[in-house]
Amino acid sequence: MDKKYSFLEGELVGVLTTEPVNRILDYYSPKGGVNLGNFVEVNLGPRKVLGCIWSTGIGGYDVSKIKKINRVLDITPMRKEMKSFLCRVSDYTLSPLSGMLKLALRGNTLNYKQTNKNIYYLHQNYMSQCMRKTMARSLTIDFLEQNPGKSFSLSELSVLSGASTSVIRGLIKNRIIIEESIPVDLSYSKLLIGKAKKNLSKEQLEAAEKLKLSVREGNYGTTLLKGVTGSGKTEVYLEAVAEALRKGRQVLVLLPEIALTSAFIDRVQERFGCKPAEWHSGITKTEKNRCWQMVASGNAELIVGARSALYLPFKDLGLIVVDEEHDSSYKQEDGILYNARDMAVLRASLNSAVVILASATPSLETWVNASIGKYKRLNLQNRYGVSELPKISFIDMREEALPSGKWISQKLIKAINSNLGRAEQSLLFINRRGYAPITMCKACGLQVGCEKCDARMVLHSFKEKLMCHQCGDTKSVLELCPNCGVSDSFNPIGPGVERLAEEASEAFPGAKLAILSSDLIGSSKTMTKLINKIANGDVDIIIGTQLVAKGHNFPLLSLVGVIDADLGLQGGDLRAAEKTFQLIKQVSGRAGRANKKGLALLQTYQPEHPVMKAILTGDEEEFWASEAAQRKQAGVPPFGRMAGIVVSGLHLSQVTKIANDMAIKIEPLKKIDAVVYGPAPAPISRIRGRHRIRLLVKAAKVKDFQKALLSWVNQFKLPGNVRLSIDIDPQTFF
Repeated sequence: MDKKYSFLEGELVGVLTTEPVNRILDYYSPKGGVNLGNFVEVNLGPRKVLGCIWSTGIGGYDVSKIKKINRVLDITPMRKEMKSFLCRVSDYTLSPLSGMLKLALRGNTLNYKQTNKNIYYLHQNYMSQCMRKTMARSLTIDFLEQNPGKSFSLSELSVLSGASTSVIRGLIKNRIIIEESIPVDLSYSKLLIGKAKKNLSKEQLEAAEKLKLSVREGNYGTTLLKGVTGSGKTEVYLEAVAEALRKGRQVLVLLPEIALTSAFIDRVQERFGCKPAEWHSGITKTEKNRCWQMVASGNAELIVGARSALYLPFKDLGLIVVDEEHDSSYKQEDGILYNARDMAVLRASLNSAVVILASATPSLETWVNASIGKYKRLNLQNRYGVSELPKISFIDMREEALPSGKWISQKLIKAINSNLGRAEQSLLFINRRGYAPITMCKACGLQVGCEKCDARMVLHSFKEKLMCHQCGDTKSVLELCPNCGVSDSFNPIGPGVERLAEEASEAFPGAKLAILSSDLIGSSKTMTKLINKIANGDVDIIIGTQLVAKGHNFPLLSLVGVIDADLGLQGGDLRAAEKTFQLIKQVSGRAGRANKKGLALLQTYQPEHPVMKAILTGDEEEFWASEAAQRKQAGVPPFGRMAGIVVSGLHLSQVTKIANDMAIKIEPLKKIDAVVYGPAPAPISRIRGRHRIRLLVKAAKVKDFQKALLSWVNQFKLPGNVRLSIDIDPQTFF
């Protein structure tokens, strides 16, 4: 951080812009001067762009070409800890600082204008105005006389007085009612702390007290709150939220899916009397700007958001909660590549804040950090109230004689029929969107692929479309095979959630079905309606993808059937066992969350697999210890360092040559004893028309890992049409 914080007019200052220049640019300070952290408008070529006063001027340029800053923006300057956070994330992820600044300024633009609203009230001297009185006019005037000093919106005044808007506009025209435009109140309602509305169990109270103590101490610390599904983790960490609010500090709660936001906000409103601020892709630009400004000024106490909420300009951040901390949605997979769970810990350490990582199935990284004492750990081993954990059983599909094109076993059908007879809900889970993952010509064997990607197109029957899940490209269902010309020859291969729903409607003709899949739900409002419909018992059978595993509470759901339980164990992903274990435990945990006994039936072809055995026995600690031991022996995260490098371009030969050169010239990596694997085509070797070659770098836990990577990649000058991405601690290997 620069020692100099203020700059007089005409002094040379360093400005970081949001443009991909990736270096500090020199400008002259404007009239009135600037301070470090001020946001400014500057000219970059012919354009006006957004920037931040980052440092003193760099110098060494032709002074005649240096421009003056246009203006200082009237928004809260960047604080020191925020600047430090952006720099640290940039250094760790090897992302450009300009990209970090852009991420931190979402919701703010150069063209932002204050949002105003019109209010209406009686003119001070309205008695002197001449106008013919009517019954409607008298009603309006009488209402305003009975509410002296108050102002109303046009719709409010119309409804409350009983007069039409045309009558009110007539009174405005005659200067009896005044219409005034004022700025919209940006502040959020004050949260009412008080006591918890629900009676917590002894186990919950003990955990809540320990979390509250951590918050009261006002120092950085991370705690894993591990509780079985249905144990009431949310109510426990809301007590820590209340404690942070009592201390006058801000709180951020991260959720892995927008779909969970509505239900969580209802719980916040029940606990604290009003709604929190929201930050995610489902809110408008105006609302984002409002949230950004209120967070910066300290007038937003509690923010509920997606991973990008970490980059909001908190005035005094005291607590971060990462709910469902194991969820893969916390990993940003394009642009700036970061894991929000890890960056939450970094952000808290810079703000002397507390972090709570909540999960029933924590990530192995978090489990290891808790086991070695780096993080504290609190356990909730019992479900809240009278509910019990579901019984888990396998259906060995090697012993089932399923007809062709069917995926629900007779044992599962029998269990669902029994559930229907008791008026209890059932869930069928499959981790595949769409109708079928493959569409193949019966005549020549052609599998329909995406023209822009090296991926098969997925049939979405309800939309009558074929869709690529990599680039989003769609095409109509084919009538003629483009390879052999045969008509009506295409056959769907394998099940997706839509096909499973079709099979369920045939197997259970009288049942009311609902599908929970992200590609079939257009908005968070639609999702909320469907969730409420299920919770109220208006659905008999839920057919869902991974979306259904994320924290939903369905009181009437007592049976979960998992189709292809071992699907995630295929392939060479080092996290395959961990992800499968987490997903099945989370899905199974949807059953029996009220006063009904729960049962989870898992259809599997590998009941003897260690993951399946761990799920059946319920010995989670043994599973995590075994996974940790295997990772440690292999020297991979969390016991080693790993980076995924993808070189992509329009021409395969060009990309291959660059990747081969990179695999040869590895002297900087030898200094840290790193190993380079590859190059090899990425598992999906072409996306959006760009060929992709992948290398993996593995090293022991060394401080200079990023520095060595940077020295290595900086040896190569890439052509303009070639891109190189570096993913530190990759979660997937595509």
